[in-house]
Amino acid sequence: MVFAQNPTVNPGENLVTEGIPPIPTSLTETVDRYTQFRSAGLASWHPSRREMLISTRFGDTPQVHLVKFPLGNRKQLTFFPERVGGGTFQPTQGKYFVFSKDTGGNEFNQNYRYELATGAIALLTDGKSKNSRGVWSNRGDRMIYTSTRRTGKDYDFYMIDPQNSKSDRLLAQVEGGGWG
Repeated sequence: MVFAQNPTVNPGENLVTEGIPPIPTSLTETVDRYTQFRSAGLASWHPSRREMLISTRFGDTPQVHLVKFPLGNRKQLTFFPERVGGGTFQPTQGKYFVFSKDTGGNEFNQNYRYELATGAIALLTDGKSKNSRGVWSNRGDRMIYTSTRRTGKDYDFYMIDPQNSKSDRLLAQVEGGGWG
């Protein structure tokens, strides 16, 4: 008489297990639902409506989502294979927001404008250097951010009108980093 054996989880080849009983695959499947969780973080409040941007993971990577009212469902706005670094509403009208992301995990974050009315996304930075997302001016018409664009290592200060990527200009050259 042959008995069917329940499938078990095999420890990694780098592990030495002594006195540990086999772990049934069914146990790992039961426990798995408790290990798959996600958090949500507040990214930005809309300047005039009761809406907010949050960063949460629905698939494999955190993306920007819009929540339009308290206890409302979230609507995913960005859909990239890479992690998206939050988002900040334009602070006076909130018709768009700026977010940052890298490509393929290279940590060379680029800044982008996302138009809420159309879903259009526009690259704001050079696509090659490391950039901070930056901060808004009091009037909400410009952002100041740091970038390694000039030397590849020094974090200089730049100013841009996010509605006009050609307005990007160097404000101050500095040595080193840690400024933004």
